[in-house]
Amino acid sequence: MFEKACEQIIQAGRYLYAQGMVPATSGNFSVRLNHGEIAITVSGRHKGHLTDADVMRVDSNGESLDGQNPSAETLLHTFLYSRFSQINAILHPHSINATVLSRLSGEYVKLNQYELLKAFPGITTHKTSLVVPVFDNDQNIARLARLVDSYIADIDHQVHAYLIRGHGFYTWGESMDDCLRHVEALEFLFACELKQRGY
Repeated sequence: MFEKACEQIIQAGRYLYAQGMVPATSGNFSVRLNHGEIAITVSGRHKGHLTDADVMRVDSNGESLDGQNPSAETLLHTFLYSRFSQINAILHPHSINATVLSRLSGEYVKLNQYELLKAFPGITTHKTSLVVPVFDNDQNIARLARLVDSYIADIDHQVHAYLIRGHGFYTWGESMDDCLRHVEALEFLFACELKQRGY
């Protein structure tokens, strides 16, 4: 199980780096394992050149299970896995479109009546909208994770992603393939939003 998760994370890193979405050592990825464990990228590793040694295991509280240091943003993963029992992969890229759009937006970005919204589960028509909340960046990751979790718990609509201002975005899925599809769709939609704003 861990070996398969490593391979999925490594391949995702190569793909997203090729798209220019994880420059330098930015971003972090994870896959849910059995018994509440999570495979996640080791802190400070280049996502375009990941190997098995760059992926580690943490428990459901984000504590290392093999002595390595997990991503500084591990709690943003563990809180999502606790909130959504059906998701098995989380990706956090730092694309230009997401970073710029987050700085130009208020509390959320509303993606309205795009055909590509059907890339997300539960959406079967373009005649809908998807709200992507924007949270201010915070070096206190535990506080940010609690804020995101509280937002998701309180809203009455489905959330498939969120932006961190000036930082990047998080999205998740039932599988790594689903998660990558969400990244690709969001990146296209974020680009559309920027063009409509004249950027």
